[in-house]
Amino acid sequence: MREVVTVQVGGFANFVGSHFWNFQDELLGLADDPGADPVFRTAALDMDVLYRAGETHQSVASYCPRLVSVGSRGSLGSLSSSGTLGSSSAAADEPNIFTWSGKVTKSVAKPHERNLFLQSLSEEEQNPSSSDGQNNASVEDKDLVANLENGVKFWTDYSKVQYHPQSLYELYGSWTDFDRFDNYGTAKEVVSEWSQMEEMNERLRFFVEECDHIQGIQFLVDDSGGFASVAAQFLESIVDDYTNTPVMLYCVRNPDSYGSSRNQCETIIRSLHDAVSLSKLSYYCNLMVPIGLPSLSYLSPLLSIKDEKHFHSSAICAAAMHSLSIPFRLQHVGPASDSAHSSGKLDIGELVHILSDQGRQNMITALDVAMPAPSLTDRTDLRNIQRSLHSLTPEISDEDEDPYAVESMVVHGVLDAGGKRASISQVKESICSALEGRATKPKFSHLSVSRCPLPIPLPFPSIFSSSVGQQGEILGTSHAGARPKGPLAVGSVPMAARLRSSSAIAPFIERRSASLQRLGVARGTLGSQVLHDWGFGREEVEDMAEHLAKMLRPFYPEMDLTSDSDD
Repeated sequence: MREVVTVQVGGFANFVGSHFWNFQDELLGLADDPGADPVFRTAALDMDVLYRAGETHQSVASYCPRLVSVGSRGSLGSLSSSGTLGSSSAAADEPNIFTWSGKVTKSVAKPHERNLFLQSLSEEEQNPSSSDGQNNASVEDKDLVANLENGVKFWTDYSKVQYHPQSLYELYGSWTDFDRFDNYGTAKEVVSEWSQMEEMNERLRFFVEECDHIQGIQFLVDDSGGFASVAAQFLESIVDDYTNTPVMLYCVRNPDSYGSSRNQCETIIRSLHDAVSLSKLSYYCNLMVPIGLPSLSYLSPLLSIKDEKHFHSSAICAAAMHSLSIPFRLQHVGPASDSAHSSGKLDIGELVHILSDQGRQNMITALDVAMPAPSLTDRTDLRNIQRSLHSLTPEISDEDEDPYAVESMVVHGVLDAGGKRASISQVKESICSALEGRATKPKFSHLSVSRCPLPIPLPFPSIFSSSVGQQGEILGTSHAGARPKGPLAVGSVPMAARLRSSSAIAPFIERRSASLQRLGVARGTLGSQVLHDWGFGREEVEDMAEHLAKMLRPFYPEMDLTSDSDD
């Protein structure tokens, strides 16, 4: 087994992670459910890659995500920072204050009450054998769905997963209800506090050191504000401590983070934040995947997403991330089984090599997703899988004709034209046929396939249009005015996700490189003063600008010629 350790840093990253772990929890439950679709019992997914088995202090067996989650103090809602396992201690929830030796006045906020979903979850755990009958359960489920649809405030409000006591860490100095934490410089207090960064490193070390053969770290960061700085500091420690462990970084943003600036100063700060975040974060990872559009409401006619609800937007990001993680945990099976249930196993290091060490040797990739993916039809149909992919990466080019492009695609749970689960060979034949039909083929393309669809757990938003069926099949055109469907009407959906390392990502990098050159490198500008206030000296600013320029060179070879002539 090759383990993966997951790290989540920042508010929206934890919203995404909460959905991601709910998907995994649902898979675990369906695999043991004799009444579930047999495809979940034969999924050939090794969940030990993401989970660790252990025991509580009471010698009760536990199975928890191999996870370190970092958030603002107060962002856990009704959940204790000790997780759902073990007992909460007052000492564990107290910040260590080393700079004050005088009298301390303690103010304790009223604890957040559990919502209807968490209350029902607690009752099920206490009375696992109780049942009021199918009809009553159905009514209760409708109430739970409605409650979540309109009442999610914290990512823990819809989490149904047990967390290890080492998993959840709250930063002090970055409260959720006040104190602006909206740009790279606002995290100086946090990253300069040695004890906090060391605590994060110790928690990660706990999970890494118990791995037999770690294949890599999947790292999620909400890079829209100060958590980008926290993540960069954390990643720097990871690179120093685990030199040969590849890091796959998802930079996730919610649509709300794209609010318009009120004045020129805010515009400059936002542009510099984006540039510095890209330069710093990309320096300490092996593969970066920027995720987050200014609006998801028009992503697909099959989805009905409300941008203002993090519960909605994070679900799409998590679904795509789940798809991309499937190759990392496909089990080693014989040739006959491989052709029946899955194909295209990869580990994180191999994915990094495919996408960043070939073609243009670019490590910033675009993410495209089809949710739900259409059924297999004739490749001339406009609804074939590749034509149904929509980008989740912002500020990229629509141009898809790059002969040096390298891509990795994951397709799972797809249905055939008759509505049955398509075989592995059918999917591979369909995708390869569509690839051959493209005017410009990528330099290299990898395909991973699984017959297991994305399970839709009860704590999931109602985002599917009326044209999506129980198994995620596309029924036809949606009816005007029809209410979106949720987890009670859609049990699973076929998925497709693709990572592209191509010239399409160049505008994303170019905009940030130009911003840093124009606003930060030039002397006497307002931007140079902002960077100085953030703690960056002139030499470090120039190094960041050079790093971004270097990232652009694979797309513009003439930049190397210009650089050589200048020398």
